[in-house]
Amino acid sequence: MFPRLGRAVTQISKLPSFSSNGSPKNFSFLSRYGFATVAHSDDAPPHKDFPTKSQVNLDKMFWSKPCSLALPKDSPLRVDEPDYQGVRRFILKMLLFYSKQSTSIRGANVIYKRIIAQVDTPAIYDVFNLEKTFKITYSLLVLHMWLVLRRLKQEGKEGVDLGQYVYEIYNHNVEVRVSKAGVNLLLLTWMKELERIFYGNVVAYDAALLPDAKPNDLQIKLWRNIFSDDGATTPDETELKAAKAMARYVRREVGSLSLTDKESIFSGNFSFTPLDNKTSMT
Repeated sequence: MFPRLGRAVTQISKLPSFSSNGSPKNFSFLSRYGFATVAHSDDAPPHKDFPTKSQVNLDKMFWSKPCSLALPKDSPLRVDEPDYQGVRRFILKMLLFYSKQSTSIRGANVIYKRIIAQVDTPAIYDVFNLEKTFKITYSLLVLHMWLVLRRLKQEGKEGVDLGQYVYEIYNHNVEVRVSKAGVNLLLLTWMKELERIFYGNVVAYDAALLPDAKPNDLQIKLWRNIFSDDGATTPDETELKAAKAMARYVRREVGSLSLTDKESIFSGNFSFTPLDNKTSMT
């Protein structure tokens, strides 16, 4: 999945983690994953030497039933729409602050922050025994983008439209970070390659959840896209434990996002399963 990317990773080894949010930019949404028609991902698996042994028992993780990821009303993590009154509200309304587009863009920014928060937490690397490299961080970002876009698609056109804003924020954020890494001369080439990887992964994950997919299809795709370095070999049973645990995590998040109400999803007032909480990971 990452043959060309793997050869060039050293050029952007100093790329910052995806920890800050980008602002929306007028990128075309390209083809739409469901939003889009995408080329199928490559079919080669990989091998990777894990840095250290995981500190958790992966075989016992992510077996609990899915549940809503909506944040409680009193959660300090909530980001609610400002409720201005009087003259201020009138002026903001005239300035289209409360228009559907403006509200959607604000919601998309919060949604993207939720994605970044999960991808950037050290716990996700500790639990799944991953190194924090550009390739792995980007692969986790794509995975969680797919989870969110998949959920938004369930809300029909309104969800797809909001997903476009989320994608534009993501695209701008990635472009800025690749540019800051000093790859300006090859920026367009890099963005096209990352776009190809994004849609290839999306197609692979969608296919792995189809009713006729094999039970281990998802873990194989996750291994190839996230854990593997070169996509050339199949991991042994010990190494595959992390990929199996991540497959359970992904299926649980898919179910949990489906149980999360539309308002919480659209406003970004949800949170992925915290991976530093042992109770939530069982």
